[in-house]
Amino acid sequence: MPVAKRETSDGRVIAHVDMDCFYVQVEQRKQPNLRGLPTAVIQYNSFKGGALIAVSYEARNFGVKRSMRGDEAKDVCPQIHLVQVPVARGKADLNSYRNAGSEVVSILSKKGRCERASIDEVYLDLTDAAETMLLEMPPEAREDIEEEVLKSHVLGLEIKEGSDAKEEVRKWIRRGDATYQDKLLACGAFIVANLRMQVLKDTEFTCSAGIAHNKMLAKLASGMNKPAQQTVVPQSSVGGLLESLPIKKMKQLGGKLGSSLQSDLGCKTVGDLLQFSEEKLQQCYGINTGTWLWNIARGINGEEVEGRLLPKSHGSGKTFPGPQALKTLASVQHWLNELCEELSERLQSDLNQNKRIAHTLTLHARAYKKGESDSLRKFPSKSCPLRYGTTKIQEDALTLFQAALREFLGFCNSKTHGNENNNWGVTSLSVSASKIVPIPSGTHSIVKYFGGQVPSSSSFNQPLGNAFDEAVPSSPSGSENCSGLISYELQQNYPEGDTEIKNSEACLHEQDPLCNLSRKVDSSLKESSLESPAGSEHRTTKSEPYRDLPAKDHRPLSSTPSLKAVEKKKTAGNNLKGNYSIMDFFNNYQNSQSSLEHKNVTNAHDVKTASSFGLPSTMDSYSTCNQIEQPAERCREEIDSNVGECSVPNMSQRRQAWDYNIDEIDHSVIEELPPEIQQEFQAWLRPHKRPNVPNSKRGSSITHYFLPDKSR
Repeated sequence: MPVAKRETSDGRVIAHVDMDCFYVQVEQRKQPNLRGLPTAVIQYNSFKGGALIAVSYEARNFGVKRSMRGDEAKDVCPQIHLVQVPVARGKADLNSYRNAGSEVVSILSKKGRCERASIDEVYLDLTDAAETMLLEMPPEAREDIEEEVLKSHVLGLEIKEGSDAKEEVRKWIRRGDATYQDKLLACGAFIVANLRMQVLKDTEFTCSAGIAHNKMLAKLASGMNKPAQQTVVPQSSVGGLLESLPIKKMKQLGGKLGSSLQSDLGCKTVGDLLQFSEEKLQQCYGINTGTWLWNIARGINGEEVEGRLLPKSHGSGKTFPGPQALKTLASVQHWLNELCEELSERLQSDLNQNKRIAHTLTLHARAYKKGESDSLRKFPSKSCPLRYGTTKIQEDALTLFQAALREFLGFCNSKTHGNENNNWGVTSLSVSASKIVPIPSGTHSIVKYFGGQVPSSSSFNQPLGNAFDEAVPSSPSGSENCSGLISYELQQNYPEGDTEIKNSEACLHEQDPLCNLSRKVDSSLKESSLESPAGSEHRTTKSEPYRDLPAKDHRPLSSTPSLKAVEKKKTAGNNLKGNYSIMDFFNNYQNSQSSLEHKNVTNAHDVKTASSFGLPSTMDSYSTCNQIEQPAERCREEIDSNVGECSVPNMSQRRQAWDYNIDEIDHSVIEELPPEIQQEFQAWLRPHKRPNVPNSKRGSSITHYFLPDKSR
């Protein structure tokens, strides 16, 4: 419902810029030979030559209208040129028109706050620019006025028969008794005329504009004089404009509300609303809507121009009229896949170019039920959290449709007879992504908190979307696991054949002690398993791994005597291709700790016991390890003694492992973890509120959670 907002000031200068038959202009720029000829853009289908979506003014002079089909347009204007919209995935591809609209927006946004309302229309708040111009060069002081400004239409300006319209406009602009508001509008006329000329010069597109004190009046004025013209609405002419304006022509009154005003109150024009008091309108339509109706009858609209150059949502849809209606679930799924693929591409492009993510996926449809004429338009819309990725969006969209279909059939008092029934038909399908917001600052991949450093995009040579796979919203069911995310990220950065490179470079930072430790232990394990008898392999992997490994082992892998063992290692390496998981980080860490248990002075049980007396726990020390320098250094020495010389030579700096910054933690990632791990994360963030968890209970610690299950 419309929202009533008071005017913050009657001295605003708002412009609405509307492109002239924009789709036709885009096609004429591609094919200059079409300029000046009757042209129309069609969305082709087999039914009567397709639907017209844009008609040039030359074709309109012959009587061609947008409501016609292609064949009908040819009957009215045989010389008309019909240009088909590009097709992709079986539907119209509007990307070329969106890109052309972005060219226009980039020019218009230079002079004030800009709101992109659609592909071909923009709102501008020019108040600041007009006030500056009024101070520097008032309209009445201007001698030379551009031709385009003099061509402006000023509502309420009487032009006598035989007089020069441009001269009358000049007098209106330079009159000395003009109000402050009218002087601002005159300045706005100069600014908009210059912008329109700049758009024409840079893009070859013409546009029309309305200039008024609010968005509602500017929108009405922009369509009054087309093409390539502008209209100014002084405050004194508002009453005359609205008095004769049909109710259905007013924005937000073209639907049920406008029909109710016509049938219930007998209002044919907006001016007819003046006879009703605000209380009467509130009584009929509620407090908010009643006040809004009372305001628009007087030309009052306090809606602000939003500073938005990018769309608030992305959508993809297609209609299936008449016999083309979708009557099986398989056909619906096919088109949902096509629509979701397009939507996913646009979302990924928005993410890469504008660093924005969408949070909500919505499915809309129109359907009918045979034998029930009132079922049309009652197909419910469904929404869910949006998961990035074409396959995920397709799966969720199908789930939403199935839920809506069950509700639709139940609403129509009908039972479902399986998916392939002929009792229903879908005449329209669309999917949209909304709640699009910029990516929060400090958002990083989950790998940061386990690897210690976020890889830069330049080092991985991957698109922005991959770097933010973990920052976007996930499934509401939480079915996404960390191993899938990391394996995908690693697979994107290494060619398939480079298995050895993958195994050696999988760690995120060359100077990470844990990285070097896990790399060394992995290679030692493989060497040990190659040299052991066949029957001992099971014991190596199932019982206590690495317990019997030597502290230092400088034997190169190339010293393995058996060629068969080398071939076996190569096969094992190929089997590991692409199977990286977050669990590898924890397993390597735990395995390294098991080899140091007999040397550590304090074990996890002792630290947890100490924490019950108010001392910091082991988990708490991950964020404050610098405060206890001795144990940290001792632990580092123990690690170095086990891994030998596997670290980078001449490494001058070492990082503390498992450190993190609370401000950089993405809580949406934490919410996807199992409940017991979520509790421990929360304890890390709020140490003073950490509960006492029994040490003997498996799963009470994040490290215990990733330990191998000895019961199997």
